[in-house]
Amino acid sequence: MIETGLAGKVVLVTGGAAGIGRATVERFTSEGAQVVAWDLTEGAGIERVDVTDEAAVAAATEQVVERFGRIDVLINNAGITRDAQLAKWKDGELASTMSVAEFESVLAVNLKGVFLPTRAVVPVMIRQAGGVILSASSVVGLYGNFGQTNYVATKAGVIGMTRTWARELGRWGIRVNAVAPGFIATEMVAKMPAKVTEGIAARTPLGRLGRPEEVAAVYLWLASNEASFLHGAVISVDGGMVIGT
Repeated sequence: MIETGLAGKVVLVTGGAAGIGRATVERFTSEGAQVVAWDLTEGAGIERVDVTDEAAVAAATEQVVERFGRIDVLINNAGITRDAQLAKWKDGELASTMSVAEFESVLAVNLKGVFLPTRAVVPVMIRQAGGVILSASSVVGLYGNFGQTNYVATKAGVIGMTRTWARELGRWGIRVNAVAPGFIATEMVAKMPAKVTEGIAARTPLGRLGRPEEVAAVYLWLASNEASFLHGAVISVDGGMVIGT
């Protein structure tokens, strides 16, 4: 049995209302952690916080500290997609492009929305002499993906920020790592055509999509005492999808 050491710890999860975020909230709660979930979606146990809003993030972080006195784990899980080809060419003409709005909206949530909560939480963790910061990247951030210039840019950026923060924050006892999921059976993936998801599953050596709770389990391990010397790492959770392509 894994000794997580998370009972009573204060865990902040962004994008906690659905998918991997919701599974993460449930898993950490089951381990006895005090979990605070942020999201734009209203729901039981969800605090409405826009992670792209500097003032909102600062105020919400202060509220967590006022309530619990500390923040032990931050999980930057919030993210969106706005897929489009950079330049779709059809019948000898430019049919469409990725719009600036599509590009910037994804950068705002997936990149700025990781930067702002982390920046807000780090002083708290330095004062308490330690903490754990985990962020959601993606296998596409490692290898690229058709039609996802914006999403890939953000997930590659999360890896870069993770490695930079690992260099900066280790001296304060703050461990920083990232998780790079493959295709996970979430609400976001459910919007994809069935033939696409079936094709992805067929190209994955394990023969299926991942489950949100499988990514939550990796977050749990990374936050636990068992991963106490893991720092600056990017852990792929993809069922072998990359080696299968």
